[in-house]
Amino acid sequence: MRTRLDHLVTSALQHGSAVPAFTCYDFTTALAVVAAAEEAGRGVILLVAPKTAATPNGMRLTGALRGLADAAAVPVAVQLDHATDLKIMADAVAAGADSVLADGSSFPYEENIALVRAARELLGPDVVLEAELGGLAGDEDRAFGADQSGVRVAGLTDSAQVEDFVSRTGAELLAVAVGNVHGKYKGEPQLRWDVLQDIAVRTHIPLVLHGASGIPAEELVKAASMNVGKVNFNTELRTGVLSTLQEQLPAHRSDGENLQGLLGHWNHSAASFASTTLATLSR
Repeated sequence: MRTRLDHLVTSALQHGSAVPAFTCYDFTTALAVVAAAEEAGRGVILLVAPKTAATPNGMRLTGALRGLADAAAVPVAVQLDHATDLKIMADAVAAGADSVLADGSSFPYEENIALVRAARELLGPDVVLEAELGGLAGDEDRAFGADQSGVRVAGLTDSAQVEDFVSRTGAELLAVAVGNVHGKYKGEPQLRWDVLQDIAVRTHIPLVLHGASGIPAEELVKAASMNVGKVNFNTELRTGVLSTLQEQLPAHRSDGENLQGLLGHWNHSAASFASTTLATLSR
């Protein structure tokens, strides 16, 4: 069912839970994620990556995800992730996204604020805006990148800037950098829960943890207690599907090019990961 992202996240936090958000490069993955959410009876967020949105079929996928969300038996929100291009933001909202991450985290502080404010002016008050303060290492679309060992390479969010940033941007959600990275970690994640706790007491809006793939479940369960209401997953979902397809492809080629059977394994891989994640973050 169509649900505003901020309402979905706030409701989860009131019950001591966080909502998982999954990057969907395709409709098959989205179908699996929503089916897992329906089985669990929990809400979920479908993310469209900016590189996907910029392709010729990016807005068609966004519209398809909106239709899937509308027909779902549980609350589902659709968000354009990590966007810096105002035109793509507007196009995504027109196609069906109900929220946007206006991500100026790689810009100087004042330029970051300016981007979020420009997005608000362009998109209007009904679109939920997420902003990001602090820089995450890595590339959300690639499993491997620069050395990613957590806090040593990621730009930690400056908790002293949080109140000013939230006040001036009017963002409904704030993504933070506390040692989390995009892609796979080299070595153990080194999350700064002390920094996250400091941020949590400085703002009342829900916080967002990106780059959650690879963070142990026993660590993730702490998130909601520190006002983290949305947790993003991409790498483990994507690499799990690719590993399954690689393993199953020879047999399905020999079985009359059985694409339908192969898609069944794709669906099972994505749904299994989504189910596990939903269970981890739910209370």
